[in-house]
Amino acid sequence: MHNKEAIAQYFQTLQDSICQQLEQADGEGTFQEDKWERAAGGGGRTRIIQGRHIEKGGVNFSAVHGPMPEKISKALGLNAGQFFASGVSIVLHPKSPMVPIIHMNVRYFEMDNGTWWFGGGIDLTPHYIVKEDARYFHQELKKVCDRHHADYYPTFKKWADDYFFLKHRDETRGIGGIFFDRLSANDEFSKEDRFAFVKEVGELFAPLYVHLLHKHKADAYSEAHKQWQALRRGRYVEFNLVWDKGTKFGLDTNGRTESILMSLPPDVKWMYNHVPEAGSAEAQTLELLKKDIDWINI
Repeated sequence: MHNKEAIAQYFQTLQDSICQQLEQADGEGTFQEDKWERAAGGGGRTRIIQGRHIEKGGVNFSAVHGPMPEKISKALGLNAGQFFASGVSIVLHPKSPMVPIIHMNVRYFEMDNGTWWFGGGIDLTPHYIVKEDARYFHQELKKVCDRHHADYYPTFKKWADDYFFLKHRDETRGIGGIFFDRLSANDEFSKEDRFAFVKEVGELFAPLYVHLLHKHKADAYSEAHKQWQALRRGRYVEFNLVWDKGTKFGLDTNGRTESILMSLPPDVKWMYNHVPEAGSAEAQTLELLKKDIDWINI
């Protein structure tokens, strides 16, 4: 049986592996590590890269514990007690607007009363949606899901569509991916089953993103493309600060603010009532920011 210490140790190893692969792919940037401790218990390792192709990226590991804040226990529907939470969280903002933003999180949570679960997911936010890339991204996620259960991909794909949704804009954050939470043991799945799936999701991340980075890092782009990138980054900020539960959990548990907000891009813009020209690549991207698109067969 995997205990919380073994799971946290795995997440640290995963962080190391992903950072090595991203440094190699960037070719210039190196991760700067910032170790931190949480006053109420635990700590983590925040790693930030500002490189040639990755303008700002964060690969964070944390393992925190202590008394469950009342606000969190109410939000999760749990009784008060001691909690433990560990995971790896990643957001990469590329320099080129032709390379997508990506986010991944894999995490484990438990209470001292024996309650536990895994959560996580990967989602992609292209500045310009390329159907071939969307198909590839979802096919790779489906392969991992299908190795564990036939229901995983359709269930977790819909969960991502519903979760990564800007309700105030009526648009998805990007092309989704998979999202899952509260995966615990039942008649069908043991703790080892759930952990095996989470590990495979985590280990898919780097090769999946490196493929897309290499494919588009040399694509030509203009200042107009950069302006659009800044506007799309604005949507990313809006989601993370208004809707993202992980951001809220981190802040509500007195987590480290710099680490929690590492997901924010370095440069961003908002323009009043910006409407792209009809028929433009920008307009075509907006038309595809919808839930329930079958990206594999698009």
